[in-house]
Amino acid sequence: MKKLIVISLSVLMLTACSNSNKVLNTQKLTTLLDSVLEHNYTEIEPGAMLLVAVDGKTVYQRGRGIADMDTRQPIDVNTNFNIASISKQFTAVAILQLQERGLLSINDPVAKYMPEFKGNIWKKVKLRHLMSQSSGVPDLRPRDDRDWMIHATDDQSLEYMTLLDSLKFEPGTAYDYVNPTFVLLSRIVEKVSGEEFEQYMQNHVFGPAQMDNARYFGPEKVIPLVAHGYQDDPDRQWHKFEYGEETFFGTRADGGIYTSANNLLQWENALRTGKVLRDSTLQLAYTPQVTVTGSKWSTYQNRDNTAYGLGWFIDSTDPDNPKIYHTGDNGGFQAYLAKYPTRNLVVIMLENRHDHDRWQMQTEIERIILSCYE
Repeated sequence: MKKLIVISLSVLMLTACSNSNKVLNTQKLTTLLDSVLEHNYTEIEPGAMLLVAVDGKTVYQRGRGIADMDTRQPIDVNTNFNIASISKQFTAVAILQLQERGLLSINDPVAKYMPEFKGNIWKKVKLRHLMSQSSGVPDLRPRDDRDWMIHATDDQSLEYMTLLDSLKFEPGTAYDYVNPTFVLLSRIVEKVSGEEFEQYMQNHVFGPAQMDNARYFGPEKVIPLVAHGYQDDPDRQWHKFEYGEETFFGTRADGGIYTSANNLLQWENALRTGKVLRDSTLQLAYTPQVTVTGSKWSTYQNRDNTAYGLGWFIDSTDPDNPKIYHTGDNGGFQAYLAKYPTRNLVVIMLENRHDHDRWQMQTEIERIILSCYE
């Protein structure tokens, strides 16, 4: 059971400020967010990095806790975390870039690029279905074989698709959150661009966004300033919970990026200023493609007023202030990246422990932020 966020009554009372205007009271914001971090993390355990930005500029940043329990390195804005499924939006951007260059269309069928896939289903599954979690492609990896799942590579994760001949539902008609379909998108990036996937991402995505710390995980790679993911036992002893201990770290396009809060702000600024995609293309990515709420196929982010675009969730609970976001969960890591375009507001939260109710915490953090516009 995830722990509930605990905030004192005095903090809650402080948040009762007006949200009717557009100026953010940063002094009040700092007081309130400091209280949240201090109530939920200590300085001697794995913790979190929280960053808030408005108009591309940081208005709050603070790390609380330890990135590496062996070296006792503290968490700060440059600490590199596994961002898990937030990685999917980077893959989606690569596909959209190739569409802008006229090298493919997101309405192309997968069969056009993967002739080795024998099933007729690939003639009706389009790239946009893969990008919007609406393909109907099942996840048939051997999930009961834990060792296989821990160490599976991109190639191994796609093997079952070669002979796949049936779908869970007609493409585009329902939401089902599937990871290997984004690995498939990375293969298409390679075939169309002629570049190896990581090289393409460095040349056309990370580089233009000035994400100098961003890289994909690999068992042989050394990631500088890295946070390790942890879980605790009943005696409150912390143990690493990452590659070798948990599944899904071995694949890249669906969840393999390690990067920092500082670099994620660089990413958001690059998106906002057109450095990696045209604005019209970006708005397409932010447009709901399939309804998430009420899906019978997947519980992941299956919340009220939620849809999926092309690599992003869209929360329209407040129609005048929609939220575009993605979450990530893997091993001891929890990650969250959200934006409120009507306010040019970005919220980044990266954790290297997995025992907090992330959604409750983010809801409270965002309530505090929005309440401090005066």
